[in-house]
Amino acid sequence: MSWTVISTAPAMNIVGEAMVQVLREAGCAVTLSPPTGPFPKEELLKYIDGADAVIAGVDKFDASVLESAAAQNLKIISRWGVGYDSVELSAATRLGILVTNTPGLLDEAVADYTFSLLLAAARGVGEGHHTMRQGTWAPQWGEDVNGKTLGIIGYGRIGRAVAKRAAGFNMRIIAHDLFPPKGPVTPAAEFLSLDELLAQSDYVCLHAALTPENRGMIGREQLQRMKSSAFFINTARGALVDEAALAEALHLGTIGGAALDAFCVEPLPAEHPLRKAPRLLMTPHQASFGRDTGRAVCTAAARAVLDAQAGVTPKFVVNKDVLSSPALRAKLK
Repeated sequence: MSWTVISTAPAMNIVGEAMVQVLREAGCAVTLSPPTGPFPKEELLKYIDGADAVIAGVDKFDASVLESAAAQNLKIISRWGVGYDSVELSAATRLGILVTNTPGLLDEAVADYTFSLLLAAARGVGEGHHTMRQGTWAPQWGEDVNGKTLGIIGYGRIGRAVAKRAAGFNMRIIAHDLFPPKGPVTPAAEFLSLDELLAQSDYVCLHAALTPENRGMIGREQLQRMKSSAFFINTARGALVDEAALAEALHLGTIGGAALDAFCVEPLPAEHPLRKAPRLLMTPHQASFGRDTGRAVCTAAARAVLDAQAGVTPKFVVNKDVLSSPALRAKLK
């Protein structure tokens, strides 16, 4: 059976050519949206109109989108990446739409990037580069990393991958997780309360998944608990952080600096207060953009669509309740 497949994931345009061809060879009519998302609702509805499957970036698939006439044929949303907070799972399940993701494939790329941000922010790499571009010579004094304390909030796969890198810098690893492991973990970490972690860390990395309960978990009170010399790094989700409070903390010198790759609104508005905050290194949500990793994720995201089209249950279904629902739109064997 031929399916109409729409991709709103920018990576499919850049490193997903091979899997686009595989989809087409399987009889799918594939359309790639411009690699400029996430798209506002009106534009997203235009792209997905009549689609059987969407390989999705971080576009917002809320109930109003999923219940729309444009989505009436939609059988699967295959998320390019791990997070699925952009999809309203309860609505997708009620309507019989499969939601899948690609866990485990981004871990090493995001950990590499997290540690690169940590090093660059600590040692003033961005500032040094900027002065050189301006034609001046102004060496930057930064903070040491070797032997310091790294606090990791969210000690899942990515958090542990970051800890492995930190071990090579002889860092003390402390961690906070709402569901800490019951047994030994590798690498070993000392689990503390969030307040204790913030107070003791020289560097704080955020790797928690976004949930309704932890939205804005790093706010003014938490930032004030950090050392005035400490750095905050976020490669997870922007909505975990009160951005106004972080901008204020950087202006006041409450913390030593920060590095961000994720924001509450993306693309970040041109007049956003973070754009003018001092001691802040920012990048446009590109922590997962390693080419080899990107190709692997494109393969996994497309494979979920191919499986569903063939009547096979995809490997990583997020809303598993939909599999037993009479509303399930995909004809699975």
